[in-house]
Amino acid sequence: MRALIFAAVIALSGCSSMNPLNWISPHKMEIQQGNYVTADAVAKLKPGMTRSQVRFLLGTPLLTDAFHANRWDYPYQDTKQGKLVSNKLLTVYFEGDTMVRVEGDSQPAEKAILPPDASAPAQESAKQDASGPAKQ
Repeated sequence: MRALIFAAVIALSGCSSMNPLNWISPHKMEIQQGNYVTADAVAKLKPGMTRSQVRFLLGTPLLTDAFHANRWDYPYQDTKQGKLVSNKLLTVYFEGDTMVRVEGDSQPAEKAILPPDASAPAQESAKQDASGPAKQ
């Protein structure tokens, strides 16, 4: 009987590092908060644009401060597995109704599906059709 108790104690002591409470953990969602502003959209901004033009390009700002009416903030935060992965802030400054400058970080530019000159062959064939039959 003593040998059986000794074997049980040895077997259970080896399992103490495998705590069942560590096996089960709650699911931690991937959380993206804020405005996802890409470098493409920021590159289209030019000084002198109106507030409505900036809103069209970047979207409605998440933060509009009543004490700083000449500034729009576009924050973005990405959390994965409960840990902060990315924290960016883009700030657009205005004088009156016109944009003066942009400061801060943006997200990477989106990859184009087609190269910029992908429509060039279609345009040239349309020109040839309009000018007459192609010469060989």
